[in-house]
Amino acid sequence: MIRLDRLFVNALTGQKERWLGKERLRFLRYRRLFKRKLGLEIGGPSAVFRRREFLPVYARASRIDGVDFATSTLWEHDISEAAGYRYADGRVGRQFVCEASNLKRIADGAYDFVLSSHSLEHSANPLKCMAEWTRVLRPGGAVLLVLPDSRSTFDHRRPITSFEHLLDDYRHDRGEDDLTHLEEIFALHDLSRDPEARTAEEFRARSRRNLDNRALHHHIFNAALLRQVFNYFGIRSLYADMAPPFHLIALGVLAKSESRSTSAAVLTARQPQGR
Repeated sequence: MIRLDRLFVNALTGQKERWLGKERLRFLRYRRLFKRKLGLEIGGPSAVFRRREFLPVYARASRIDGVDFATSTLWEHDISEAAGYRYADGRVGRQFVCEASNLKRIADGAYDFVLSSHSLEHSANPLKCMAEWTRVLRPGGAVLLVLPDSRSTFDHRRPITSFEHLLDDYRHDRGEDDLTHLEEIFALHDLSRDPEARTAEEFRARSRRNLDNRALHHHIFNAALLRQVFNYFGIRSLYADMAPPFHLIALGVLAKSESRSTSAAVLTARQPQGR
């Protein structure tokens, strides 16, 4: 039995390595979008972007700046604008401490690419974030998003969020204090797959303090929903797919300025009307 278990684990490991190798090869086809380019990462640093991982952006960029919502989070501590954004060994960019949905200190078209890994699902208003991320991105720049594949996480019982719901959040300018999904999360969150949440009582207490810790997954995404989000903001999707153990990856390119003229007018009309 032990030998069979080992064979099974080895088979799964081999399958994962083949899949991640395939994902790395696909990324390398688009490495020109990141090579010697200036990027902005939301909510990092992220292991998936390191040199030996399947989306090795860090080693190719000329510099990457970072955005975090606070000087200390559940994932990173001692965040300081003065110290800079330390995203890889010997590599330091500029650090911004601000909301991912409010990058007002950054000029339009300042970056060649935007990265985000396991961050967008933590926003109560994903389209508001995307509006800012595309604003600071130059025409023709890349957007690379990594989100959870809910089928392999503690969210597996929750339904995929509709694009109409995201649009409603955007139009009503939902803030990060929004707890619309809290009862759904309490009912469907699989604590057996989330050991860091500890007991149900501790999970509920942490969730109610979400404005401080940002641990909640407000929305559940799949590849089809990400394509809708890309299309809304004039981003041409290059691919959207899953990668083990629990990643959903989407890469797209922001339309050139001349082809975005109509979209820009539409987006202006779609701006939030206030809460």
